[in-house]
Amino acid sequence: MLTDYLALAFKNVRKRGIRSWLTMLGVFIGIAAVVSLISLGQGLETAISGQFGALSTDTLTIQGADTGFSPPGSTAVTPMTQQDVDIIEKVSGVRMTIPRYLRAGKVTYNDILGFSYVASGPHNNEMLEELYKSVNMKAAQGKLVKATDRGKIAIGDDFVKNDAYGKKIKLGSRIDVQGKDFEVIGILERSSTFMLNGAILMLDDDMKDIFEIQNDKIDFIIVKVEDDADIEEVANEIERKLRKDRDQKLGEEDFEVQTPSQSVETVGTIVSVINIVVTGIALIALLVGGIGIANTMFTSVLERTREIGVMKAIGAQNKDILAVFIIEAGLLGLIGGIVGALIGLAMALGVAGAANSALGESLFQVAPSIPLLVGSLSFSLLIGVLSGIVPAYQASKLNPVDALRK
Repeated sequence: MLTDYLALAFKNVRKRGIRSWLTMLGVFIGIAAVVSLISLGQGLETAISGQFGALSTDTLTIQGADTGFSPPGSTAVTPMTQQDVDIIEKVSGVRMTIPRYLRAGKVTYNDILGFSYVASGPHNNEMLEELYKSVNMKAAQGKLVKATDRGKIAIGDDFVKNDAYGKKIKLGSRIDVQGKDFEVIGILERSSTFMLNGAILMLDDDMKDIFEIQNDKIDFIIVKVEDDADIEEVANEIERKLRKDRDQKLGEEDFEVQTPSQSVETVGTIVSVINIVVTGIALIALLVGGIGIANTMFTSVLERTREIGVMKAIGAQNKDILAVFIIEAGLLGLIGGIVGALIGLAMALGVAGAANSALGESLFQVAPSIPLLVGSLSFSLLIGVLSGIVPAYQASKLNPVDALRK
């Protein structure tokens, strides 16, 4: 019996041709939006989490509260200082503190001007090794900057991969950074952290000179925690001592102490909010699609009044008429959901492919999510069924004699 209902419902949907497709348009749009944007959101979350994943789990980052979109700490109202470093070093569980600078600077090569992030390393080989380990930095060519390499730099892979300067940059090349000439002694391995691929690494004193940074000002501080210490407890103790030194109350800090887990949680929260907003917008499109299905089913009842009368005259009961029309409405929702899911998945893969091509690396990884696809199809089917209940009930209550007269 159910097979007969399905066959009759499918026949009626196909019979209406273009009207059926127009009816399902709202469902197409809604499901396509849900699938594509949530898939991209999941890909984005994975990509950003990968960036933070490059950081060691025993590393804290401490910086002044920023006031704009810029490298960490460079726009802080109250920057970190050497006094802060001294306080942090005395906290139990802290193994090492590494003051760091990160700025956006002008880069000139082959008489072509560009811009890049410039990062610093301390004049201490032990600290440099810890720094390189914490961000998984390795040299593909040449070597990494050592404590005695004044006037020398290591550059990210983007400098040799992209032909932005019209001339190949290689080991021994001289590059002008912020008006000062530097020798390239190392080219970094390609990293999953895209910022690192386009960065320039030099020693602290060189960076202070070219950016005219005050001696007591620090952009941010990397803190390495002892292996047997609880990183959350160490972070809380650092916050407490810095608050005390700055005479600040809890919640009024002008600095930030960030753990790796907090970074990932922040990203997850942002992506979740984006997904909620996107889903809300898509639900509006689905609501419009549901109204379209209901309108089509009401019209179908009016057009098929005599057919309903004939079906009842030859023995069809109210429940049979109800089932046929509900299945037909559900079919409209389900087909709309299937087509919409395919469109949405194709859109997500297309956008991810375009983004990866633009960035020059496979950063966005969009994969079909079975729970998302099953949930989307189930919801589109539910929308169709709910939209068809009232028209189906109306059709099932028609008097066969009155229906045959029309």
